Amino acid sequence: MSKILSKAILVKIGGSTLGSHDTTIEDIVKLQKDGKALVVVHGGGKLITEWLQKQNISTRFVDGERVTDKPTLEVATAVLAGLVNKDIVAAINGLGGKAVGISGVDGNLIEGKIGNMEKGYVGVVVKVNTSILESLLTAGYVPVIAPIGVNAFEKPADAPSTLNFNADVVAGEIAAAIGSERLIFLTDVPGINDKSGKLLPRLSKGEAEALIASGEASGGMIPKIRACLTGLSAGSTTCIIDGRLPHILLKEITSGAGGTVIKA
Repeated sequence: MSKILSKAILVKIGGSTLGSHDTTIEDIVKLQKDGKALVVVHGGGKLITEWLQKQNISTRFVDGERVTDKPTLEVATAVLAGLVNKDIVAAINGLGGKAVGISGVDGNLIEGKIGNMEKGYVGVVVKVNTSILESLLTAGYVPVIAPIGVNAFEKPADAPSTLNFNADVVAGEIAAAIGSERLIFLTDVPGINDKSGKLLPRLSKGEAEALIASGEASGGMIPKIRACLTGLSAGSTTCIIDGRLPHILLKEITSGAGGTVIKA
């Protein structure tokens, strides 16, 4: 693996925190100017739901992932690879950073297959092709990635050519593929809590797995924990922190910012 990929910091920005503040973008620009190699994966679930409502398309979730039929896939692609992605890229560039927006389709970055058909056209990642990330990082850009990827394996004849991937899953798989130094999730909660609501500042791999197995972790936290475990498998330091707090990303990288750290 190339040095620039293994030294990269992968940041997953949750859709629930987008637009509520601008310090994450400021932090990304500051870190880039300080010489850090950054890869950003973003969600956009809240905005997808809003646009689905405008189209009178109902939304349902299974295990924290949006059930995706063809109309939902069309809206998700337009919102994620269009509106959300370009807003983030424009914000980074507008503050003097250098960013390029792509999706998992570009350069065949994310190749996958349909997983559980109960979830519809939600992808399972089979392969990550990292060359486009290496090219962008080497050229001095922050790749900003929307989680729409290629339907490349075991594709039924009537299936679409693209799939909707959970952004947390994509973040974990890319972190593992490039061997990123760190994997940081910015979300709308302080971290992972126990059943009494108390923040768990540190978890081992086994403890994190047990939270999922026991049902103590639920909803959208399940794919985040699983993604952290995927990142751990390649040696990434992983954490889940509160993206609503001012300059939390900068603080996490420079001195640690609380939240929950999952370690091997």
